[in-house]
Amino acid sequence: MSVMQEPYTIQEMAIASGLSEHTLRYYERFGLLAPERDASSGHRRYAQRDLQWVEFLKRLRATAMPLAQIKRYADLLRQGDATIAERQRLLEEHRLLIAASLREAQQHLDAITLKIALYKQLHAPPASAELVELYAKENA
Repeated sequence: MSVMQEPYTIQEMAIASGLSEHTLRYYERFGLLAPERDASSGHRRYAQRDLQWVEFLKRLRATAMPLAQIKRYADLLRQGDATIAERQRLLEEHRLLIAASLREAQQHLDAITLKIALYKQLHAPPASAELVELYAKENA
């Protein structure tokens, strides 16, 4: 794929971001995106900063941040530097939730791994007396 030049049309933005045009329009209606409008045609025109924002938005969604919370973050972002501390707090709280979710997922993975090891032991062919003796000599 060739490098696209700004401004992006909605079709180009959909390709670049991996989101559908429908999703981009939904995010705009919800207040998460605010692309410029072409003065003559009224068509959406996305900038590189919009693409960067969408990539971060996708990360927030992939980590189960609710749209309402993302909207709050986006509103704070638009308000400028005076909201940096509040945006940081919001992201730190979300990071704690992600960390807890990862710990829980690791516990589930450990339990499944243990169960697989148990099944492997139960279905392993019995060791021959020769192999047992060889193993005993090597580990003596």
